[in-house]
Amino acid sequence: MNKVLGVLSLACVLLLAGCKAADKRADIEKEVEEVLAQMTLDEKIAVLHAQSKFSARGVPRLGIPELWCDDGPHGVRPDTFWDKWASAGQTNDSCTAYPSLTCLAASWNRDLAYRYGRSVGEEARYRKKNVLLGPGVNICRTPLNGRNFEYMGEDPYLAGELAARYVQGVQSNKVAACVKHFALNNQECHRMDGNVNVDDRTLYEIYLPAFKKAVQQGGAWSIMAAYNQYDGAFACHNARLIKDILKGEWGFDGAAISDWGGVHDTEGAARGGLDIEFGTAGAYNDYYLAEPYKARIVSGELSEDELNDKVRRALRLNFRTRADGYSGSFLSPEHTADSRRIGGEGIVLLRNNGVLPLAGNARKIVVLGENAIRPMVVGGSSSSLKTQHEISPLQGIRDAFPEAEVVYCRTYYSGMPTPGSYNYSQYDITETRPAGELLTEALAAVEDADYVIFVGGLNKNETQDCEGEDRLSYELPFGQNAIIERLAAVRPDLVFVNISGSPVALPFAEKVGAVVQAWYLGSETGNALADVLSGAVNPSGKLPFSFPVSLEEGPLKTERQYPGSADEKGVWQVYYEEGIYVGYRWYDLHGGVQFPFGYGLSYTTFEYGQAKASAKVMKDRLTVSIPLTNTGDRAGAEVVQLYIADEEASVDRPVKELKGFEKVWLEPGETKTVSFTIGRDALSFFDASRHEWVAEPGVFKALVGASSADIRSEVEFRLK
Repeated sequence: MNKVLGVLSLACVLLLAGCKAADKRADIEKEVEEVLAQMTLDEKIAVLHAQSKFSARGVPRLGIPELWCDDGPHGVRPDTFWDKWASAGQTNDSCTAYPSLTCLAASWNRDLAYRYGRSVGEEARYRKKNVLLGPGVNICRTPLNGRNFEYMGEDPYLAGELAARYVQGVQSNKVAACVKHFALNNQECHRMDGNVNVDDRTLYEIYLPAFKKAVQQGGAWSIMAAYNQYDGAFACHNARLIKDILKGEWGFDGAAISDWGGVHDTEGAARGGLDIEFGTAGAYNDYYLAEPYKARIVSGELSEDELNDKVRRALRLNFRTRADGYSGSFLSPEHTADSRRIGGEGIVLLRNNGVLPLAGNARKIVVLGENAIRPMVVGGSSSSLKTQHEISPLQGIRDAFPEAEVVYCRTYYSGMPTPGSYNYSQYDITETRPAGELLTEALAAVEDADYVIFVGGLNKNETQDCEGEDRLSYELPFGQNAIIERLAAVRPDLVFVNISGSPVALPFAEKVGAVVQAWYLGSETGNALADVLSGAVNPSGKLPFSFPVSLEEGPLKTERQYPGSADEKGVWQVYYEEGIYVGYRWYDLHGGVQFPFGYGLSYTTFEYGQAKASAKVMKDRLTVSIPLTNTGDRAGAEVVQLYIADEEASVDRPVKELKGFEKVWLEPGETKTVSFTIGRDALSFFDASRHEWVAEPGVFKALVGASSADIRSEVEFRLK
């Protein structure tokens, strides 16, 4: 009886919460209409465009405050001057820097995604920001994309699941998440003008699902339109993307915001569905949605009904993000702990011949590589942050092994200054010695070391994971490959730590003792890395994208596909001719992958049992379950991945597609049963001719495994 009462009580609580949320929405809608009815034309126009670099006007006469935005998604960007991009030089805007979103994606942890969003949202609320510009969910189509580190990998299901929870976490603080960049912003090369040519099936199956989940499951209050063109129209005034799909098919009731400087004409922005314009060059009153828009309203060229819809959305965004007495929190110990945990849980162990974890009684540890001391939170352009501290990998290792002699050698020099206005490195990162001398010093130092750790990779400079520029090569820069080959010849137990936000070529992987993919880990970089190297944290990250052996093995084979080329009219055209075969969908058919999507090792081992389906014939839903056992001697977590294969499709379909995942924590010897419930949506493909999702009756397989290339068990079922 008590159990029944408990269930009824929980149901009542959930019902009451739902009723309160509905009442709140109704109150906001009522207020929106009341305010709209009192606004003058000038006041309506004023709320639709910027008044400074990061703010839009309110309606002072009616008590409506300004709307303030700030760059995310990895932390709250330092304030700029009103009319300049330069830092305002304030002393109270040093934030917590969180790991890059690729790191979050590598955690494969929905709860952690919510915690990430809630934590960064608390900092944004404290700084009195209404809109946090993130998360980014554009698909990793090429490893060379300069902003891959800001996104969530190559798979739309994974990116969508985590983005939805991140959005919910941010907005729990009355701060709007602004999901970006909508849509098809998959390269930085010609991002401002390139026109993407993509078929509808690929658009709906690969490049839109993460946005859709952020809107429909996450409840996003704002969306940022991209710079690029799609189907001959810029994304910031692309009626098909914004009006037909976002607001029409998905029922989005929030505000569509331009990327900064992404608007190109008044009529396009007005009729294409854009609601708020930021970043256009020139005086604020001359913005396309400012005085030029007003003039067309007055002349009758453009509809006032359309204007009122934009104003409603701007007001709705404003009212949803009122503080209501909540002040948030900033630079708290909890935020530091969140940053460290996200980093530790997202680090991926790619190779380990037994050298990791490092023994606690190490006598001498040699740390090599420029990235061991180079600050990273300051780079990447819009992701550049100002923090009170950034623990370097070198410092983290020294703190984790206080009894050991930790020797550092620069080993290589990037030859470029640290980007950004803030440099918090406690080390002198300049270098005058020749490359040969740096390598000679390192070779001498490693001879008698217990452990050798090389911290290299990319560095968020231009062309090295940075907004505005794609990478120039898939190879590691600054001669690192040759250096590591030399070092591995004398120390084959060398641990290579790769810091990057994108896949990179690792031709030496089989010649070293361990390879660790560490990402950009934020304020707690060194501590999070040391946690994994020392074994204080058992690695549980899995790759959110494939690491091909080389670019030549990947799906982008021609200049038309990437980076594109100018047509006869001078318009830069990019053709997504690989279609739906992005990432593992391509490599499943053609091979050529070094480390597959979903891959990652642990310091313990896991045994998968036999997968079972709740029925042999599926009508509407079906549950797939599998036992998982920790067969090692350490507690750890495994990401169990569910892929679906369509065995009898009438159209060309991938070998398999990710349709479920669960991260499971197990003590040594412990067994848990992992269950996935799937519906018809998991079996469907997009039929462009009918413009609908189709699940064809026939035979399917549920494939359960530890990565896209490591399927441990499968079960067949039929859709009736």
